[in-house]
Amino acid sequence: MAEGPDFEQLVACYYEPLYQFAYSLARDEPDACDLTQQTFCIWAAKGHQLRDASKVKTWLFTTLHREFLGTRRRQTRFPHVELEYATAELPVVPPPTAHRLDAGQALDALARLDEIYQAPVALFYLQDCSYNEIAEILDVPLGTVKSRLTRGLGRLHQLLTDTTTSAQPQPPNL
Repeated sequence: MAEGPDFEQLVACYYEPLYQFAYSLARDEPDACDLTQQTFCIWAAKGHQLRDASKVKTWLFTTLHREFLGTRRRQTRFPHVELEYATAELPVVPPPTAHRLDAGQALDALARLDEIYQAPVALFYLQDCSYNEIAEILDVPLGTVKSRLTRGLGRLHQLLTDTTTSAQPQPPNL
């Protein structure tokens, strides 16, 4: 890729957004660093094969996502739990508090989403990727991206405004 950016320029331009995406997926700082570093290692080895320099961002995000998926498949010590079965373990967030959430709480809720919803929501809202870019990165049809975003946001809203808040004890009337 002679006319495209060199390796240092790529790292300077894409390290932070790639790391943020990796962190939103892995929810672990060392794992996010490893995923980001692995993505640039793969670029160093195979990046010269990219014919269209305008697709560098998509290539990097796609590579990182595939590395995450490969890593996740190899991690048998963290079994996948469906959201329906873990609702008792989720924190109760009263509706008025949802408007005062900080970024950490929002990221924690994002981490509780099913894997198929995490990546599209993170790419769209944290990385400002378009629907088409997300479809390319995740290697899924455009309609699937839109569907996963809609469902992911619905589940995220459920996590942040769980209706079980009415079951909380009320303060005594004085």
